[in-house]
Amino acid sequence: MPPAGTAALAEHSRSYEGNGHVPVSATLAANEVIAARRLRGEPVLPLAFGESGLPVHPALTAELADAAAQGSYGPVAGTLALRTAAAGYWSRRCLPTDPDRVVAGPGSKSLLFAMLLAIGADIAVPRPSWVSYAAQARLIGATPHFVAAAAGQGGVCDPAELDRVVTANHAAGGRRIGAVLVTLPDNPTGRLASPRAVRDVCEVAERHDLIIISDEIYRDLVHDPGAAFLSPAAVAPERTIVSTALSKTLSVGGWRIGVARMPDGAAGHVLRDKLLGIASEIWSAPAGPVQQAAAVAFAEPDELAERVDRSRSLHAAVSLAVARICAAAGLELSAPQAAFYLYPDLAPWRETLWQRFGVCTGSGLAGLLLDRYGAATLPGSAFGEDETSLRLRLATGLLYGDTDEQREQALAAADPVRLPWIAAALDRFTEILADLQG
Repeated sequence: MPPAGTAALAEHSRSYEGNGHVPVSATLAANEVIAARRLRGEPVLPLAFGESGLPVHPALTAELADAAAQGSYGPVAGTLALRTAAAGYWSRRCLPTDPDRVVAGPGSKSLLFAMLLAIGADIAVPRPSWVSYAAQARLIGATPHFVAAAAGQGGVCDPAELDRVVTANHAAGGRRIGAVLVTLPDNPTGRLASPRAVRDVCEVAERHDLIIISDEIYRDLVHDPGAAFLSPAAVAPERTIVSTALSKTLSVGGWRIGVARMPDGAAGHVLRDKLLGIASEIWSAPAGPVQQAAAVAFAEPDELAERVDRSRSLHAAVSLAVARICAAAGLELSAPQAAFYLYPDLAPWRETLWQRFGVCTGSGLAGLLLDRYGAATLPGSAFGEDETSLRLRLATGLLYGDTDEQREQALAAADPVRLPWIAAALDRFTEILADLQG
C-alpha cells in the first residue's frame, strides 16, 4: 500500500469526473499533506502549495482589529468603501471603473464559481490551467473544454485552436460554449501572455460571442514591472469580467476576500444582477471586518505598495534561482515571468525514471518525490495535462522561512537566495534532481 501522502496526492491530482465524488482541491490537499508530514517530524521541501508565504503587514492587521466589532450583515455586493477602493485600483491600471460595477466576495475563487453559475454555459479553459477552473465548471454541470495554451504564453488559449474547438462543438450540437477563461499572469506556468495573444483571443471571443473571464490575481507580481500587460477588459470591455484578490500580493489568503469588475454596457448590468442573486443565496455578504481592511489595501497606501514591491522582488529572485537549477539539470522550462511558479518538464528523463523507479506518469513522479525525498510538488495532470505528462508545478512561496522573523529577513534581503535557510532549500532541490538523474 502506498504511503498516505502518495495516495492523497494521486487522488487529488485526478479531476472531478461528475460521478458524485468531489476530491479536495489538489493544491489544498497538498498543503494538508505537507502539514501532516511536519507534524510527524518528517522533513519536507514544500513546493506544492501556491501560497505567497509572507507575514501579513501590520497596517492590515491593525485595520482588521479595529473593525472586529462589525458583526452585522452588509450589502451583498460589498461595502461602498471597498467597491470604491477596488474601482480606484483598476482605474489606476487604465481600466476606468465605477464602484457600481464592482462585486466583492469571499475570495476570487468563490466569485469565479458564482460567475460560472451566472453565465450558465460551457467554458473554454487553457491547458494547463489552475486546478479549480475545470472542477468548478463540472460542479455546476458544465463541461470545461480544454484548449492548448498558445506556445510560450501560458494562461491564454491558442486562438486558432479556440476557434476550432468552439466551431466544432457548435457543429456537433453540444451545449454552447459561452465563455473563455484567461489567467494573466498564469498559474501554473508563471508566464505572462503577450498583448498580441490577448488581442487574438479577444477577436475569437467576439466572433463567437464569448464572455471573457480574466483572472488577474497575480497582475501585481509580474517580475518586471515594466513588462507589457494587456487586460482583455481594455480590448473587449463589453464582454470581459476581471477578478482579483489580495491573497497573493499581500498574503492574506486566509481572510478570503476578492473583487470582480463587471463588463461595460447592458451585458454587464445583467451579469451583475445574476451574480448578486447567486451571492445572496451562497455567502450573503463578505465579512465586514475583512472588507474594511481590504478597502485600505486596494487604496494602495505607500507602505503597502512597498510591501508588494518587495514581495515581487523576492518571488522573482527565488523562482528564477529554482529555474536556473532546473535548466542546469537539463529540464525543459520556460523561465518564469511572474509570481512564484515554475512548470518544468522532466520528459528528457522519462527513460531513466522508468528504468530506475518504474515511474511513467506525473502523479507517479510527484509521489516518488514526496516519498523518497520529502519534496511536495503537483503533477501536470492536476492542471489538465494528460496523465503521462511529466511536468510538475513547483511553487516557491513557502521557501522563505519557517518563522515570521525569517520571512521578514527574506523580504528585506538584497540577495535572499544567500540567506542560509533559502540556500539550504535550493541545495536540497539540486541534490534531489541529481539523485533522480542517477
